[in-house]
Amino acid sequence: MTTETVNTSLKPDTVEAIKALTKRFPQPDGALLTALRIAEREVGFINPHVCEQVADAIGMPPAKVWGVVSFYSTFRRDTDGKYIIYVCSTLPCALRGSEKVFDYLSDKLGIKNGETTPDGKFTLRKAECLGSCGTAPCAQVNQGEYYENLTQQKVDEIVDDLRNDQCPARHHTA
Repeated sequence: MTTETVNTSLKPDTVEAIKALTKRFPQPDGALLTALRIAEREVGFINPHVCEQVADAIGMPPAKVWGVVSFYSTFRRDTDGKYIIYVCSTLPCALRGSEKVFDYLSDKLGIKNGETTPDGKFTLRKAECLGSCGTAPCAQVNQGEYYENLTQQKVDEIVDDLRNDQCPARHHTA
């Protein structure tokens, strides 16, 4: 998905809703995360143009908005693939092999952290704590399913299912 093929202008009603949202907070930037989610829901992702519109609606510099977007890995970008695979990289997962899982996925998909496959199907990202320490190593696809106790075989099955646009939910638990 590219910005050339998608209208990234927020609807006037959305801009007004974001402006109204800021009135619920002592400081307008308290509304920023919610405003970004509203914009992301409408457009499908966050890019610099969307950031500028949110910044204008809230009354803050676009650089500050982009700083928040780039800090949180959960905001979808226009360069992201259809499936974003997050691999937990915090200590409990690292101690149970998450780096090996990440490296295996990186080699299998031919991309590094934050990159997207040429076909636009996959984006690979390291994540800070997916909250599944007892079943590490774990990964998450998009904002949906968690995949736990990962092995190379499970990773292969999950990626194969996603390549065929099938939900790999059968791999959800141990």
